[in-house]
Amino acid sequence: MEAVSPAVLPEKARFGNPLGIDAIVYAAFLVFAVVTAIASEFYGYRVWGNFAIAGYGLATAHSCWLLVRTRAGHPPEGKLGSRWVSIALIGLLAMVAPLVTLVVRRLTGVDWLNTPGSWAAQPEVWVIERSARLLLDNGTPYVDVTALGRAAEVNDYTPYGPVMAIFGLPRALFGGSPPADALTDARLMFALVACLCVAATLWLLRWPRIPVLAAQLAIACPLTALTWAVAGPDLAIAGLMILAFALAARDRPGLAALALAVVLSAKLIVVPAAVVLAIVVLVRQGKRALGMFLGTFLVTSIVIHVPVAMVDPRSFFEHMFRFPLGLGVVKSPAASPLPGHLIASIGPAGTVAAFVLLGATAVTIAIWLVLRPPATSSDALLRTAVGLSALTLLAPATRYGYLVYPLVLLGAMLVFRRSEEDSDRATPPAPDSATSS
Repeated sequence: MEAVSPAVLPEKARFGNPLGIDAIVYAAFLVFAVVTAIASEFYGYRVWGNFAIAGYGLATAHSCWLLVRTRAGHPPEGKLGSRWVSIALIGLLAMVAPLVTLVVRRLTGVDWLNTPGSWAAQPEVWVIERSARLLLDNGTPYVDVTALGRAAEVNDYTPYGPVMAIFGLPRALFGGSPPADALTDARLMFALVACLCVAATLWLLRWPRIPVLAAQLAIACPLTALTWAVAGPDLAIAGLMILAFALAARDRPGLAALALAVVLSAKLIVVPAAVVLAIVVLVRQGKRALGMFLGTFLVTSIVIHVPVAMVDPRSFFEHMFRFPLGLGVVKSPAASPLPGHLIASIGPAGTVAAFVLLGATAVTIAIWLVLRPPATSSDALLRTAVGLSALTLLAPATRYGYLVYPLVLLGAMLVFRRSEEDSDRATPPAPDSATSS
């Protein structure tokens, strides 16, 4: 527990009083929750917003109380004097409570209706659950959108890799009654995998002390909390990605490649992570380890994708590649007003400009990787976060929710860095050859 001490926290010298910063950050999160509760068109978002108002409001009040007491020279002692109390309040009221509420609310049957004001789960939840049923019945999670007997619509698409269907298997296999449907909601599967990945990562890193800022970025941030309650696949993917970096940090290139191949076989957005992690393996362990990494990654990806692609190659490419690129029978609705989309909306010239800008950014990041190759997993996480930020901000078709990836990765980076610092302190310096001879 990071309690407030009379010395006030060591970050103060660099960043000012962390309690004041906490209060400002949580107040900003509170504003986001209020706007979401009032203005969102989605029912699930509004439910989340109302719960989050309580969570962020109490976190703000707690931080202000700590700040006032500390400045008065009477810092609180015991558990209530910890900055982690605010994180716990957010976790309980802005994550767990709305998730449970929306899982139960979904039992009233509002999926597949063209009424966002009634959705207790975002469409990706039901799409992934449907993909699991299709995989069991047909050997592929993808439908032929040209053979539906009607005009195709957005929710006919499954813009994920075959692995994503696994999260829907519990409902496909065991659902059918209200209690079973609640317990097998795909959001619970996403949350479970994310939590298990965090636990496994901390174990691999030998349980470092987690900085509060890391939790604020990766857990308390509204994008994470909202995604946790209304959807969730991105958090499971981020968790698996971070686990791959942890395996690389422990010099296990084969397992890291296996984990990353599984992630890539769920969502293609993690391609930048594969490039960065390959460089880390090369720098840390050399060409032989890189060969093992690339071989395992390639073979695993082929084993996962080829059987599904062979069942219906046309649908496989339509769902996984053409639709996300905006080339499908139905245009992707990913159109958050981020720079890339705004530039592309100007017209054909704008679309070209957006792709040129995205390509130039990719080249710049590649040069950064070559000139300053990451030697640690924390450096690799930083570069991956920058790459995914650029991809999200500059892609012509994108969603602001994808910014959850760089935020979670930056939070993980701080934990990895703390682990690396602890390891450096625990390793005795090599004896000087001149004095030891």
